[in-house]
Order: sequence, then structure tokens, then C-alpha cells
Amino acid sequence: MALFSGLTILLAFGLDHLGEPPSKLHPVVWMGNYLQLARRVLKKGFLPGLLGWGVGAGLVVLVALVVQILLQLFPTGIQLLLLTLCLKPLMAWKALKQAGEKVLDAPTLPEARQELSWHLVSRNTSELSESEVMGAAMESVAENLSDSLVAPLFWFLVGGLPMVAFYRFCNTADAMWGYRSLELEHFGKVAARMDDVLNLIPARLTGGLICAVGKSERAFQTMLRDAQMTPSPNSGYPMAALAGLLGVKLSKRETYVLGAEFREPERKDLQETLSVLHRVAWVAVALLAVVACFR
Repeated sequence: MALFSGLTILLAFGLDHLGEPPSKLHPVVWMGNYLQLARRVLKKGFLPGLLGWGVGAGLVVLVALVVQILLQLFPTGIQLLLLTLCLKPLMAWKALKQAGEKVLDAPTLPEARQELSWHLVSRNTSELSESEVMGAAMESVAENLSDSLVAPLFWFLVGGLPMVAFYRFCNTADAMWGYRSLELEHFGKVAARMDDVLNLIPARLTGGLICAVGKSERAFQTMLRDAQMTPSPNSGYPMAALAGLLGVKLSKRETYVLGAEFREPERKDLQETLSVLHRVAWVAVALLAVVACFR
């Protein structure tokens, strides 16, 4: 079974290069639809938020557990194929890399701002400079390398399909509810805190892999020094590691500055980011697959 899990990880990552399944068949889209409905029905407040999150999380884990049990009824080869098909939509790298490429390839600054807003960040991008746009894209791809690839595969390794489905629900709930606005401060608190807990190890693992793949002591030192400057206890690790690796300052207005002593990011730095993080993605997948085979 250990070898089985390792092969599933490798095959799912290979399948990722073919793109995402249609929205109607995508489990993360289903999770998002549920979260939107729960938000409209339950309005606001801590207890309604806890109820909406708890019911959704329970349903996701139950469905994933039933699927995992049913898969065991099939011959090994068919089981491997079906499990790969179930795991693939719960992780993603190609779509994330393509989102970064759309910002990079935008012919004008307004279009780059638009691509950034559509695909990578929730902040207002309308007044960002080109340097800020490139930096924000770099930050988002680095952070989401952990959220979209390393963390799902890590939790699959720990608890199979139910655990990776639970992680993906928590991460999606945080992305939709985890804001410190008047309406969501209490409603999304459980979603945000659970996402923080589940990303403690994967975010640090991702930051460490960025340092290791880049063979950069400066990246490691910058990560240790600046990672806790972000409001999130986790996102700063891959972002600060990337800042140190490339020697660029990554910042969000009135929120944080990572690598304050470095130069401002340029378009070429986003291109280098996508190249470096693509190598990190391959190393992360290979590492987790090997651990799965020998654990």
C-alpha cells in the first residue's frame, strides 16, 4: 500500500499537466458552491459560521471516506487509476503556473493588473505599480505552491483521500470566508484557524524546499528572519524564502515587507519565479512520493 500511495502521487501530478476537469465535475467547485450557499443562508456570526463549516467538512470527509472504501472493491490497477482521478482535482500546479504566466505575458500594465486580480490575489490592484504587480504575482504563486500542491499531497500521505479532501475544503473555506471584514471576522474564524493549523507543516516544508532547490543560504536566512512578518502564520515562509533566493523585496502596502534590503521586483523576476517554483514542485512531488513508498 505504501508503494501504491507513492505511485498515486506521481500519477496525479502527471495528470495535472493535462489541466483541470470541467467545472461541473470539479470537487473544489462543489465545495465553493456549498460555501456560497451556506454564507447566504447563515448570514453572519461565529456560531452560524461554525455550523456551516462543520456540516460542510463532515459531508466532504464522509463522501471521500465512502469513495475510498468503494475503491477497494476494484482490482489493484483499476483502483490505482480511480484513486489518481480522485486525487488530481484536489491538487494543482499547472493552473497556478498558468495564472502567473498570464500576468507575465500581459502586454500592458492595466492588463497585468487585471490578470493579477482575476487569477491570483483578492486585493485591489487598480493602483499597483508594475513592480508591485510582479511582486504580488510572485508572492501568490509561492504561497499557493504550498496551498495547492505541497499541502494536499502531504495530507494525502498522512490520511488518504478523506484527509486531503478535508484539507481542500478547509483551504477553500478560508479563501472564501477567512477575511477580517465586519461580516466575516467572526463567521469565518473557524475556517481561517483550521486552515492555519493544517498549513503549519506544508508551508514550512515548501519554504525549506525553495531554499534547498535554490541552494541558497540567503534564502534560508531571509525566511527565518522575515517569515513571521505576514498576518498569516504560514504564508510568509515560501514568500520570504523566494525573496531571499532572488534577492528582491516582496511587500504589500501597509501590511508587510519581506527582504527589505533587496531591490524592487521586475518582470524578469516573475519569469525566474515560475521557473524556480516549477523545479520545486517536481522535487516536492518526488520527495513525498518517496516518503510514501518507505513510510
